[in-house]
Amino acid sequence: MSEYIHTSVSNGTGLIVLDRPKALNSLSLDMVRAITQALLAWRDDAAVGAVVIRSSSEKAFCAGGDIRFFYEAGRATPQGGSALVEDFFTEEYSLNHLVHFYPKPYIALMDGVVMGGGMGVAQGGIRIVNDKTKMAMPEVNIGLFPDVGGSYFLSRAPGALGYYLGVTGVTINAADALHAGLADHYAPLADRAALDALLITTSGADLPRALSAYAAAHNAGDSQLAANRAAIDRHFSAGSVPAIVASLKTDSSEFAVKTLEVMATRSPLMMCVTHELIKRGAALDVAGCLRMERALVRRNFENGEVIEGVRALVIDKDNNPQWRPPALDEVTGDMVQFMFVPVWPDYAHPLSHLY
Repeated sequence: MSEYIHTSVSNGTGLIVLDRPKALNSLSLDMVRAITQALLAWRDDAAVGAVVIRSSSEKAFCAGGDIRFFYEAGRATPQGGSALVEDFFTEEYSLNHLVHFYPKPYIALMDGVVMGGGMGVAQGGIRIVNDKTKMAMPEVNIGLFPDVGGSYFLSRAPGALGYYLGVTGVTINAADALHAGLADHYAPLADRAALDALLITTSGADLPRALSAYAAAHNAGDSQLAANRAAIDRHFSAGSVPAIVASLKTDSSEFAVKTLEVMATRSPLMMCVTHELIKRGAALDVAGCLRMERALVRRNFENGEVIEGVRALVIDKDNNPQWRPPALDEVTGDMVQFMFVPVWPDYAHPLSHLY
């Protein structure tokens, strides 16, 4: 059991507490295994009627996977294939699948920062956000793509919101998360004591109904996504990343200008890969999406884009990633499609020369 994961059972509810505050609860392999172990132990335990997963800190539920670990392990094996990286993603995605199909109510308190891997251990359950929630799938910023089931839940967001959130990697708040279908209930931190009491005193099977009644009394406020929804749907339904950029350039609004500025900092290749990922994810179930992402993450590490992104944003902090290719107009369809080629031992593909 990980030192950063604490579990207990009270009044028929299993509690999982993420307790790695200095790293914003970034997930290590040990943490993934500890959460999985607890869920498997409680799955068939009649004494546990529901599960609550939360953070020990209001600052962050979970900021994602431990990207420093990815950098060190991936750099040690430049062509991909690190056993530790392989184990991490295999077991993390298995955990994501377990959460989506957990047979008992599974409640995630999405306090503070909720990004990447944090979304993966929350999106399959009843998702509660608050006034400090900062949610994102920001992987394109580090040369990765929205994984942990992102191809599933982003592709099912209303309109073109999934493409917007995945391709730009922008951060949203509680009201936005509710509008995008990425959260179920809003519970203000000022009323946290009442929510905690409800979670402790309500029997597991009754929690979903009790949470709905509780949340009905609270309003998350106005959503910027809702305010910009018409523009998002118009531009991000253009059909490709170059088409989205071209559409945004015809719009002089503050939203369009800021969105173009954000996209100019992202990996051109991974923005295009993300667009294709979400498009494909719309036709797949949860398991199919996770299988697709599992193969894609191997290709991503083989390519090295994520290693460069983490170096620039987290390790050296020069904020000057050398993306390959460096410009959107240099990304070809073959480059994108090769990232989705199935991963087989010693698999030789005619497009492999691209990398």
